[in-house]
Amino acid sequence: MDSLTEDNTANKPDLRQRTRAFAVRVVKLVDALPNTRASGVMGHQLLRCATSVGANYRAACRGRSQAEFVAKLGIVEEEADESIYWFELLIETGAMPEERLRDLIREANEITAMIVSSIKTSRANKSNRVNH
Repeated sequence: MDSLTEDNTANKPDLRQRTRAFAVRVVKLVDALPNTRASGVMGHQLLRCATSVGANYRAACRGRSQAEFVAKLGIVEEEADESIYWFELLIETGAMPEERLRDLIREANEITAMIVSSIKTSRANKSNRVNH
């Protein structure tokens, strides 16, 4: 896998740690949500997608092919972006104050940007190999 994603190799352990830490922080946040039906539903959805970020990144790192790697990274991108949606909804509904979620939103945006960059690099590397 390392030869498929040369730019990402050095960052794998760091991004694995970051995505796991992101999930842990979201688990704690969801436990702190108000005990309402709406918060429960939003919390469940947020918990599902935020924990999926790290799980799918880990699966991508163990991908058996470049296509599998890129496909799993695509899932990571979608789940990180969906997490941002649920953070925004928690803020807009008043379930959680913006200042409490600001850092998690920033982290989700940074993870998304790194994943998008990795996807683009992996696709460019594939193109370069095909053209040579």
